[in-house]
Amino acid sequence: MIKRRFIALVLVILAGFIGYFVYSTENPLSKFKFKLGLDLNGGTELVYKADLSKVVQTDVSASMNTLRDVIEKRVNMFGVSEATVRLERVGLTGSENEERLVVELPGITDTDKAIEMIGQTPILEFKLLSKEAEKMTTEELQTKKVSEIFEDTGLTGRFLQHSEIVFDQTTGAAMVSMQFNNEGSDLFAKITKENVGRVLAIFLDGDVKSMPTIKEEITGGKAVISGNFNGSAGLKEAKALVSNLNLGALPVPIALISTQTIGASLGTDALNKAIFAGLWALIIIAIFLIAWYRLPGLLASVALLAYVIINLALYKLIPVTKFIIN
Repeated sequence: MIKRRFIALVLVILAGFIGYFVYSTENPLSKFKFKLGLDLNGGTELVYKADLSKVVQTDVSASMNTLRDVIEKRVNMFGVSEATVRLERVGLTGSENEERLVVELPGITDTDKAIEMIGQTPILEFKLLSKEAEKMTTEELQTKKVSEIFEDTGLTGRFLQHSEIVFDQTTGAAMVSMQFNNEGSDLFAKITKENVGRVLAIFLDGDVKSMPTIKEEITGGKAVISGNFNGSAGLKEAKALVSNLNLGALPVPIALISTQTIGASLGTDALNKAIFAGLWALIIIAIFLIAWYRLPGLLASVALLAYVIINLALYKLIPVTKFIIN
């Protein structure tokens, strides 16, 4: 009996120390401070719709996962704490579904800043000039739409691994070199092998940046954009392009369809109400247990308090982002 009481006393004292840890580490400089979610800390939620019109059904899941990873990498580069990037599939009429990307940015209440943070990363595409278009005059080509004179190859920014600035050894002009991953390298080799002599255009955000002619099969997965990167302005443009590509070229276009901003004051109010409600709930339960069960009720109340303290400590150590769902 004495041994059990001693163990119980030790556990109560340990719970007290844990409680002190929870309380003392709740300051702005502590690395164990609670990580508050969007609804408690305030922030911005951005919802994007993905344009999958050019993606075959079997590649939809892979494209959306790559899109999420790219945006997540971009957000992390700006150091936004506890940002959440997730995918949603919204059912529409019939069997149609709409793929969405939801970005939650706690602490960012400036919508314009949030949108700028996500950025308009380049849509990188490689398209073949059609055989019919190669026979057309310049005037005829100008009357045609891009979709009428270029053929999709399936090679897009989702296969991009890395890009860097290189310089032409003859002219000294800046160029942007791109390295594809293994899957992209294989696809690029296949495209160049089967289309020797044809023009392969490189598109960024729908604009043609380069139109080299395929002379031979290209293995190794390297491609070069030799646009008009002349002079200091051109070099600056090339650097910006490399930066954006390395942050992540989007595999599919996205369009912002809704924004929601939760002010910091609203988040603080929700947090205070949650704490207030939790304390009163704990007090009421303890009063009931003690009034009904006497000493066992007191012990149960102490155990309940210790359980709450341990959970809060785990939220700090893991850490867990806490949400209040209204």
